[in-house]
This record gives sequence, C-alpha cells and structure tokens, in this order.
Amino acid sequence: MSTLLEQFSLGGHDAASPTIVVKDSIDIAGYRTTGASRALADVAPARQHAAVVQRLLDHGWHIVGKANMHELAFGMTGINAFTGTPINPQDATRIPGGSSSGSAAAVGARLADAALGTDTGGSIRGPAACCGVIGLKPTFGRVSRVGAAPATSTLDCVGPFAREMRTIVAAMSAISPLFDLSIATREASDMRVGIVRAEAQQDIAQAVELAVRNADFALEHIDLPGLADAFTAGLSIINRETSAAFGHLVETGHLQPDLEARLRAAANTSNQDVKDAERVRAHFTQAVDHALETVDVLVMPTLPDFPVTLEQARNGTSVIAMSSLIRPFNLSGHPALSLPIPVKNTTLKAGLQIIGRHGADEQVCAVASRIEAALSA
Repeated sequence: MSTLLEQFSLGGHDAASPTIVVKDSIDIAGYRTTGASRALADVAPARQHAAVVQRLLDHGWHIVGKANMHELAFGMTGINAFTGTPINPQDATRIPGGSSSGSAAAVGARLADAALGTDTGGSIRGPAACCGVIGLKPTFGRVSRVGAAPATSTLDCVGPFAREMRTIVAAMSAISPLFDLSIATREASDMRVGIVRAEAQQDIAQAVELAVRNADFALEHIDLPGLADAFTAGLSIINRETSAAFGHLVETGHLQPDLEARLRAAANTSNQDVKDAERVRAHFTQAVDHALETVDVLVMPTLPDFPVTLEQARNGTSVIAMSSLIRPFNLSGHPALSLPIPVKNTTLKAGLQIIGRHGADEQVCAVASRIEAALSA
C-alpha cells in the first residue's frame, strides 16, 4: 500500500489506545528514515526515537506504521514514483498534496486515528485540505524537532493530522509538553475572528465565510499586507535550507528527475536572496502580529482552489500557487490549522485555515472546535 511505507505495532496495545502513523522524515528506533527516497533507502536504522515519537509512546499512543511522503519533503503534489503515490481519499483522481501525503491520506482512509507530519511551507495544511482532514502546524518551536529531518530548519514544524478536533487536541497534548487542555477545550464563543481578504476560488471563499458566520463569531474583514512577498521569501529560505540538508544527494544519481532539478535550482539561491527574505520575514511577522491585536484569530482558505488531478500534475501543470496562502505563516512562525468545510455544488471539502498568535495553539484549536461543532449541527 503506497500510503504507508511500513506497517507495524509499537506502543500501547489496548483496544482503547489511539492509533497513529508517523511521517518517514521522523525517526522511529529500529526503522530507516528514508524520506521516501531511493537515495536514502539503505540508510542505517534510527538508533533512538524522535522526541515526539517517545512522547507519543509515553502517553499511550499506538504507532501502526510509517507514512509515505513526497520525496525528501520537497514538493507539494505528493507524487512519488519510487515509493508510490498515496490515494487521495476525497478523490482518487486528484493529488493527495505534499509533502505529508501519506499522513493525510492515512487519516482520511481511516488507517489510523491520527498521523504526524511536518510542515515547512504548507506540508501539513496542504495535504489536509486536499484529503479532507484536519492538519495543524504548531507555532514554530512549540513541538520538538529532535529526530526529524532536516535536522536544522527555521521553518519546519512537526504537527498532527486527524479527522476530529478532539483527536488533534489529544495528539498535541501528547507531543507538546506545555499544551493546555483547559484552553484548547474551552468555549470559544467570545473569540473575535478576522476574515482575511485573499485571492481564492469564489465558492471556497464563500464557504469559509459561511462556516465562520454559522459558528456565531464576531467577525470583521481585514487586509493582511505582505502575503505575496512572504510567499516568495519563504521559498528562498526553503531552497537555501533544503539545499544545505539534501543537496549532496544530487550526486548519487538516485533522486527522481523532478526533485533533482529542484535541488539543483535551489543551490543557486544567493546570499542576497536570503538577506532579502529575512527582511520580508521580519516585516510580515510584524504585520500578522499587528492584525492579531484587534482579533483573536485570522481565517482564510487553506488552498486557493481544489487540488489538481494527478494527470494534470504529471503533465506539468504548475502547483506552486497551492501554497500561496499557507507558506507565509511558516515564514512568520504563527500556528495555523486547516479544517475541512463543505463547499456548494461539490462533494469535495475545502480547507478553512485558522491562524493564531505565537504560542496560542490552544486558542486556534478552540476556535476550530467551535466551527467543527457548528458544521455538524
């Protein structure tokens, strides 16, 4: 099965133990961390668990496998010619999204209660929106990355996928030592919501607003300056840091051609590119912080449109715009969650993205839980 690279049983065996799969960029002792790449297929098995894996086991979670992914976590489609492409549980003809494709697909296909993924430029929230599940990118630094690849990153976050908010909250309670359940599960009716004006398909934008209105939040429409610049700057940082981590694998000759081409291009990221990106990072972070002075959370679509088909992606249709509304919040480090919502005239669900203040991951979860409850009422 291409969704899971390996299936096994680790941790709690009680029938009541929640089950979880772990993305193949996160170490599990005794298993290879290959990043779903032929270039790392023969790497030595991990000698110890990643910090998040150990915390899951300590909290009674049952790990049932390693999840497939876009090769080396450097892509948005989830297509992988080496390990196979996970099937999108919403629509098998469409891409599952990347890079945490297997994690999102496994949750959507009910192979586990939850999954761990990583998000450097939208790699949790994008697949979650594609596959119709929930995905949370925590505040940068909130969850330990010890034992996750790449070892060094100023953008990457480990976070959970699930089908229900209560499972997201339970997973965060396990992997984030200071996660406050009382805040995450509180009644959020008094929260103020800012709906960000963003370029997205009209039906998706309308579905986002309708979901917020049905949850009876006090809301206002706001502009968030610098989104486009942050999107571009985020790619510069990703390219520099991914090249530093994996650029040496180009010479192995074992990378898929599309990934090899992206890594070669990433190596050309200049010091000036990075300097300019860091300037944008500072300005955009300030802009988000300023917007969150007048509202408690920001809301906008996760993706500007529905995911393209596998055929379109394989024929060269660009997917770069998929991350236009999600990558900026990797650059700024704010917590961001994607919640599936229905859209008029289609069976496909889109993603509603909720962005909170630095460290306010619990508040984001509380708002998401209220919207979830309103959607199921």
